[in-house]
Amino acid sequence: MELVRIYESLCDITRLRLIHLLAQGPLCVCHFQDVLGEPQVKISKHLAYLRARGLVEVEREGQWMVYHLPEKPSAELTANLRCLQDCARENPQFQKDLARLKRTDLSCGPVQHAPGKTSTKTRRCAC
Repeated sequence: MELVRIYESLCDITRLRLIHLLAQGPLCVCHFQDVLGEPQVKISKHLAYLRARGLVEVEREGQWMVYHLPEKPSAELTANLRCLQDCARENPQFQKDLARLKRTDLSCGPVQHAPGKTSTKTRRCAC
């Protein structure tokens, strides 16, 4: 059943883009808005879908919701995330998303530490 839930969740391009961005580290909804150019309601709807199926987790920081991939993903999810990352390397849309993410002000999102390490502790902003 786990694998079916994962595949059902990954059959939408917006959800794939969200998960791909979360592979870079925790993000606030406002960051997804900036990167994807989509309205908050659409992003929140897809994040709620992914959360209900255990593909993303969320922590409240004041009025902000910071999303991240599961701390201990299942073997099935790990394998599918690896596959997504491989496919995303060659997809222009995913590459554009990463470029936009690099230009996005993440000041309300996770504090970046050493490369590849993130914390879900956030700084405050007006997003």
